[in-house]
Amino acid sequence: MRIFSDFSEFKAAVGSEVGASEWIEVTQERINLFAQATCDDQWIHVDQERAKKEMPGGRTIAHGLLSLSLAPMFIRSVMGIKGLRNTLNYGADRIRYLSPVPAGSRIRGRTSIAEVEDVPPDGLRVNYHMVIEIEGGQRPACVAELIALHYR
Repeated sequence: MRIFSDFSEFKAAVGSEVGASEWIEVTQERINLFAQATCDDQWIHVDQERAKKEMPGGRTIAHGLLSLSLAPMFIRSVMGIKGLRNTLNYGADRIRYLSPVPAGSRIRGRTSIAEVEDVPPDGLRVNYHMVIEIEGGQRPACVAELIALHYR
């Protein structure tokens, strides 16, 4: 866990990797709960019997948005900034899903600080580069440019 003492220290880290989170298992239960919460119950995500017959590898796959939704947790697990009042999700510039995440896989987020900009009077807009890796995978599950507003 890297703790930044203030915004100037954070700005000095632009262009560097902050770290990689711990691995987290993407269980079928997590996939099912996400499907229920988002009303996206496409069979490739929730029908294990059909997946055994029709999916490469014989397993269901996680929603791309499920992998992406874990990004805030991945970021918080590798860094913090002292004196923050709050943080807001400001959106994303680019998101690409490069590899499916089969149920039972483990993923982690590798976070870098791509760009920062002051937002008066007490904020900092940060573009994070996130690479969501699949344990043992050849390609990432997802790469994304995420934007947060940090306020002190």
